[in-house]
Amino acid sequence: MTLQSLLASLNIDYHAYEHPPLHDCSEADRLALDRDGQRTKNLFLRDNYGKRHFVLVTAPDKQVDLKALSRQMKLSRLGFASAERLERYLGIQPGRVSLLALVNDPEQAVTLWIDEAIWQGEGLHCHPMDNTKTWVLKPDDIKTLLAHWGRPLTLLEVPQIQVRR
Repeated sequence: MTLQSLLASLNIDYHAYEHPPLHDCSEADRLALDRDGQRTKNLFLRDNYGKRHFVLVTAPDKQVDLKALSRQMKLSRLGFASAERLERYLGIQPGRVSLLALVNDPEQAVTLWIDEAIWQGEGLHCHPMDNTKTWVLKPDDIKTLLAHWGRPLTLLEVPQIQVRR
């Protein structure tokens, strides 16, 4: 079943946009793309031991304090996972990370975290494992999708690096 047919079977509507390949948020900024919904930055993280993996969905301009997030979530030091791990756990390449990639993780080896600060928006931008497309899904529809996959919704306050003046 394709991701499109899965969403259709769950009665999930979304806005779809096509655009040149976007590998990070700055590329979308340079192109000045006009899309509805909340822009997102999606980070693929691992703990210090490489045993636990996470997709963190946050605002594109947030400078995430990984040390503080590690302490908050009671984990050994968090860091960025490699492209090889991304391929192994979610079946995608860098620049294509979004919560929709969890469809490729039926064993639930990857945990999803969503920043509370962006959750109340009109919808979240998600790459459907193709960085030439953006789908905008409403929070209630994301809840429906996560429930279908048997995954919890984990909203958290994501700490950011404090700039000293």
